[in-house]
Amino acid sequence: MRKSIVFLIIALAIAALPAAKGQNNTNSPYTRFGYGEISDNTSGEQRAMGGVAIGARSPHRINTVNPASYSVSDSLTFMFDFGASALLSTFSDSPSRRTNTFNANLEYLTLQFRLFKGIGLSAGLLPYSFAGYNYYSSGYSTMPNHGGVTDTLGYTQSFSGTGGINQVFLGLSFDLFNHVSLGANAYYMFGNYDNARSLAFTSTGYASTSETSSIEVSSFRFRVGAQVYNTFADKHDVTLGFIYEPKLALKGTASRTTTGTVGTETINLSNGFETPQMFGGGLYYMYNHQLSVGVDYSLRQWGNALYYGETGSLVNSSKLAVGFEYQHDYKGRKFGDRIMYRLGANMSEPYYEVNGMKPGKSFGLTCGIGFPLPSSSRTMLNFAFEYGKVGSHSLLKEDYFKFTFNFSLAETWFFKRQL
Repeated sequence: MRKSIVFLIIALAIAALPAAKGQNNTNSPYTRFGYGEISDNTSGEQRAMGGVAIGARSPHRINTVNPASYSVSDSLTFMFDFGASALLSTFSDSPSRRTNTFNANLEYLTLQFRLFKGIGLSAGLLPYSFAGYNYYSSGYSTMPNHGGVTDTLGYTQSFSGTGGINQVFLGLSFDLFNHVSLGANAYYMFGNYDNARSLAFTSTGYASTSETSSIEVSSFRFRVGAQVYNTFADKHDVTLGFIYEPKLALKGTASRTTTGTVGTETINLSNGFETPQMFGGGLYYMYNHQLSVGVDYSLRQWGNALYYGETGSLVNSSKLAVGFEYQHDYKGRKFGDRIMYRLGANMSEPYYEVNGMKPGKSFGLTCGIGFPLPSSSRTMLNFAFEYGKVGSHSLLKEDYFKFTFNFSLAETWFFKRQL
C-alpha cells in the first residue's frame, strides 16, 4: 500500500513538471541581465543549510551538485526527490517606495540508484536559469529643438521579459580505491529567454524606440566531481569535495531587433555564447551521525565567457555558503528523534553589472526542518526557509522570503521477500 502511494506521488510530480516549467518563479528586474537568475541546483535540504552541497555525501539523499556523491548508493535503495518553491519579494528604490511580488513553481525532479557495487547513477530535470519581470519608469528629460530652445519632455521606459533555460541530466559515479569517488554529469540544455524594452515620449515630434531580443538554447554541457572521504574513530566522518566545469559554447540561436529613428535593424546569431568555466570546493564533517557542518566556495568565470559575441559583458561571480544539520538519533523509535533541524547562510556576487556597477553582494539566511514518514527512517518531508537581500537602494533593493518544500524518498525496494 505504501509503495503504491509513493508511485502515485512520483507519477503526479512527473506529469505536473512540464507544465510547471513554463511558469516564471521570479519577478525580479535583475533577471533582465545575462541569462536571468542562475540556479545552483541545490535540493530543499541543501537550501536549508545555506546551499552547502559540494562535500555532502549521503546514502539517503540525492546530491546533483557534486556527481561524485552518487557512488554512496546502496544496492537495495531507490531514491527520488522533487521540490517546489514559493517566493515573496519586496523591491524598493527608497525606504518609502516598495513593490511586492509573489511566485510559486514546481522546480526539480531527480532520481538515483546503484548500478553495480561502487557505481551509482542519477538522472532528472533541473532548472539552469529563469527570468521574469515587467516594470516601467517615468521621468523628464531636456532636449534642444531646432530653434535652439530646450524642450522638457516626459518619457516612459518599459521593460519586460520571460522564459528560462531547463536541463535534463544523466550522472554516473564510481568509487576509486577505498576513500575516493569520481563522477560526472552530462546536461542537455533547452529553453528560451525573451526580453523587450521601449522608450516612449509624451510629446509629438520625437520618435519612440524599442528593442526585442530572444535567445533559444539547445546545447550540452558537462560537470565533473571528486570526493575524498574517511571515517575516524567510528564517530567522525569527513569529506572533501571538488567540482569543475569547462567553458563551452552554448549552442542555439539568438536575435536582436532595434526600432528607432533610422528604421528597424535585426541581428541574428547562431553562435557567440558560452557557459563559464567553474570551480568549486567544499568540506563536510559529521559527528556520530548527529551533527553535520559544511562549507562551500565556488567561482564562475563569466567575465571570460562570450555573450552576444563579446567577452566582458558579464563579470566573474563567486559564492560562499556554510550550513549545519542536527538529528538526535536516525535509528530512534520516537518520531522526535528522527526529525532533522537545519541552519545556514550564504553570500554571493552577481555575474552582471547595472550601468557599469555591480549591484553589491547578495546575502541569505536559511533554516529548515525535515520530518520522516511515520513508517520510514529515511524518507523525509523537508521544509526550507530563506531570507535574502539583493542589490541596494542606490540601484534597486530586493528583500525576499523563499519557501521550498521537497519530498525526498529513500526506500528499500530492490530485494525479494523470503517466505
